[in-house]
Amino acid sequence: MRRLVVPLLAAFVLLFTGCCAKQQAPENVILIVGDGMGVAQVYASVVAEKGDNSAFLRFPYTGFSRTYSLNKYRTDSSAGGTALTTGRKVENYHVNWAPDSTRHRTIFDDAIAAGKSTGFVVVSDAMDATPASTYGHVPYRKMYDTLTVQLAQSQHSVMIGGGYKYFLPENRKDGLSPLDTLAKRGYTVVRSLDSALAFTGDRLVGLIYEGDPPSEPDRGDVLRPASMKAIEMLSRNPKGFTMMIEGSQIDWACHNNDSAYLRAELADFERMLHAVLDWAEKDGNTLIVVTADHETGGLSLPDGDIEEGINNFRFLWGSHTGCMVPVFAYGPGAERFSGIQQNTDIPRKIRELMGW
Repeated sequence: MRRLVVPLLAAFVLLFTGCCAKQQAPENVILIVGDGMGVAQVYASVVAEKGDNSAFLRFPYTGFSRTYSLNKYRTDSSAGGTALTTGRKVENYHVNWAPDSTRHRTIFDDAIAAGKSTGFVVVSDAMDATPASTYGHVPYRKMYDTLTVQLAQSQHSVMIGGGYKYFLPENRKDGLSPLDTLAKRGYTVVRSLDSALAFTGDRLVGLIYEGDPPSEPDRGDVLRPASMKAIEMLSRNPKGFTMMIEGSQIDWACHNNDSAYLRAELADFERMLHAVLDWAEKDGNTLIVVTADHETGGLSLPDGDIEEGINNFRFLWGSHTGCMVPVFAYGPGAERFSGIQQNTDIPRKIRELMGW
């Protein structure tokens, strides 16, 4: 009997202490969104990188996210982005906005309240649905006049994307100048990547394209250096930071059913992921969560060649699908993001880890 009891007691003690041990809270959180990036898009990237070279294979924990919105089987990016930043499902086309007009609080609001720095880097305009979900509250995602004002009033320390023309009074129905608001609040607005990378201050808005950024390869290496510049700026805060990075045009390539465009955007995403992971490995106290707001295109890969890095792409259509999307996690608390979860569980788990 004693031979049975002693191991049972030892197992109980280990289980009890493991459950009760306090989870180390990460100092920093980097939420990375591959817009429209489903399982097929990820595997296409793995194949294109000839297997072992893919950044996706560096993540120790993986899972899936269920992406439906409050009112649709197929979410759009505004409802998908809202779910990832607030932990609430909303109707399609709403950004952090409930049907009763309640404005949902984001993990970026929580981070700011905790004294952390925040920001985002995207290769879309800065008012597109996913970046808008980090600062905006609107009942319709295309309310750019409102979103530019909300961006100018946000507490983010660094914001990099496109869309400069939407900030100019001559292009607005309200005649306002959010650029003046940003200047009065101590932000420096720059118009090029080189100017952003050379910036040495604490508050930066990089509106580095007049409208949407061009696609790869015409855009060049922007996402990686811009993301690392934002990390360099945000990491100056001794209390840490929370930021979002988006590979915005993976989605656009899939809407266009354009395989060459998709290959280039995935390669760009890989470059950024490697750089961010390299930084996080050295830092040792950063949680990285990579996922998508939805899948786009109904992509399948009926054939290919792993040794040659070749995929045979086949798209179902030119819009979103309701498929689950992958989740990848690295760093303190990463194990919590495995398994099948709701998209709203991702910010909930971040809040639990951070004690928000």
